[in-house]
Amino acid sequence: MTLLGTGGTQPLPERALAAAAVTVGGRSVLLDCGEGTQVGLRRYGVSAYRLSAVLLTHYHGDHILGLPGLLQTLGSLNRTEPLTIYGPRGIEPVAQAVMALAGAQPYPVRWQAIDGTFAVDTLKITPVPLKHRVPCQGYVLDLPRAGKFDAARAKAAGIPLEYWSVLQRGESIGGFAPEQVLGAPRRGLKVVYATDTRPCPALQAAAESADLLCMDATYAEDVDLPKAKLYGHSTCREVGALAAAAHVRRLWLTHYSAAVTDTAPGLDAARAACPQAVAGYDGLTEELEFDKV
Repeated sequence: MTLLGTGGTQPLPERALAAAAVTVGGRSVLLDCGEGTQVGLRRYGVSAYRLSAVLLTHYHGDHILGLPGLLQTLGSLNRTEPLTIYGPRGIEPVAQAVMALAGAQPYPVRWQAIDGTFAVDTLKITPVPLKHRVPCQGYVLDLPRAGKFDAARAKAAGIPLEYWSVLQRGESIGGFAPEQVLGAPRRGLKVVYATDTRPCPALQAAAESADLLCMDATYAEDVDLPKAKLYGHSTCREVGALAAAAHVRRLWLTHYSAAVTDTAPGLDAARAACPQAVAGYDGLTEELEFDKV
């Protein structure tokens, strides 16, 4: 996963607005698309051309104003593959406005409001209702992992060697089924992206045991809690508490207010409950790996 923009409301010279990318097998899903997203994609080595989908949390400008330019760039790169942009309810007027700015493109741009689990490439994606001033949803991105391949069972069943890799991917071939040679499914990978939001039970439940939670940490100081409640955001201390309660393995703080010029105090507050917390910054990247079992 790569953070492309970690700011909220206003971009700063060193902090673009909200955007992140999850990349699996060379294909990426873009999460939000604030101002500066295209620069982040290029600067941090995420291919715009190989985007499979865009997931929008909500339709405030700091999360969507990078879209018209991105769509134009993809057209200039001669993209022909359709691009689907997902988001919560109310997507239709946003689609009309963005497409009016981007203009006609040589590839289909599809807009879809979602309220249930769907798949993009190998990722299973589940929307999570968040607590903000407008309809807003986070996303759980699951990468499933099949059971361990049993070569002895494959040989005993007389399965040709050239079928093995297909069965390992969970696909049937030549009259043979994956369950003939695979053990029980193993723990996959789970990433949760949630901004903008107050801490809420739905998010805590969705983030349970996540490998990585990337969450709204708009306010670094505890004194800003009243503003966080008023505007539908979270303080760093609250984020750390939610992450600890959800037993996450990693926590990235993101979506900082432009008033936060020093992330250290907020990081300290988050780490009081969640020592695994990291202060997010533009370009922060980590390659997540399956458990070695």
